[in-house]
Amino acid sequence: MGFLGIQGGGGGGFWLPRAASTGAAPVDALFYFILAISVVFFALIVGLMIFFVVRYRRRAGQGPQPSPAHNTPLEITWSVIPLAIVIGIFAWGFKVFMDLATPPANAYEVQVTAQKWSWLYTYPNGHVDDVLHVPGDRPVKLVMTSEDVIHSYFVPAFRVKRDVVPGRYSTLWFEALEPGEYQVYCTEYCGTGHSDMLSKVVVHPPGGFEKWLEDASNLLNTLPPAEAGERLYRSRGCIQCHSMDGAAAIGPTFRGLVGSQRVMRSGTRLVADENYIRESILEPQAQIVAGFEPVMPTYKGRLKDEEITALIAFMKSLAGEKGEEQ
Repeated sequence: MGFLGIQGGGGGGFWLPRAASTGAAPVDALFYFILAISVVFFALIVGLMIFFVVRYRRRAGQGPQPSPAHNTPLEITWSVIPLAIVIGIFAWGFKVFMDLATPPANAYEVQVTAQKWSWLYTYPNGHVDDVLHVPGDRPVKLVMTSEDVIHSYFVPAFRVKRDVVPGRYSTLWFEALEPGEYQVYCTEYCGTGHSDMLSKVVVHPPGGFEKWLEDASNLLNTLPPAEAGERLYRSRGCIQCHSMDGAAAIGPTFRGLVGSQRVMRSGTRLVADENYIRESILEPQAQIVAGFEPVMPTYKGRLKDEEITALIAFMKSLAGEKGEEQ
């Protein structure tokens, strides 16, 4: 376990988690260089200040002394040296930035969708997951956008962070050094569920990613409907807003939902049958349950009919007591 995240292998240093991508070492080197320069100048300035305070303190019987003559060489020295250091830091930082901003041509591309409060990853074959799985033997490029507000994608172990803005695309890339699990955070405050907007990057060993993607893409064909529905409930972000134990959340609980009566904002009552659930998934703003805000995004075009059927089967499996009328 490393500072700021889950990591495969050993931990990090005092200041930073272990560098787990090819782009992390240059970032760390620049950081430690700036830190060392800051420490040196802090010690120099504070040390001289203390020396002058003690050496030239006011003594009894002595009055103010005239200021020394203007020392041009000294002023040029203490101006030129910091300027050269700052220019060097800029040049170094610009190179590191450009390297991190330019993905390799052979990078494996994954689409990332941010929404309150989850990350969804869409692979080239159409599979969607809430955990980013990547190959460990090639660079990976993320093409990201937001469904609602500004989010920010941050993987501390890879030293990559990029704002994700609605209505436009942003990109970042990385190449992991070894297999393992690495923590993902949202670092832009995006609402009440901001601190729970977590995900992981799972880096597979060579050959492992392809097998995982094939198995994950055939989820509906290999699992019973209710179990497949639970996987979709977790991977498609439903878990962020709908509990399955009856607890209050941003949206109605799934426990006891099927067959219960719902009270709408308009005052009408509806039975939460299969058609109601399907409409709520595809047209979430058509009927708003009383006591809840209209914040659910539409899943039209994002969930297939068989996936909706699996989700309904999962909701039916959450028997227990019927949900309270709302």
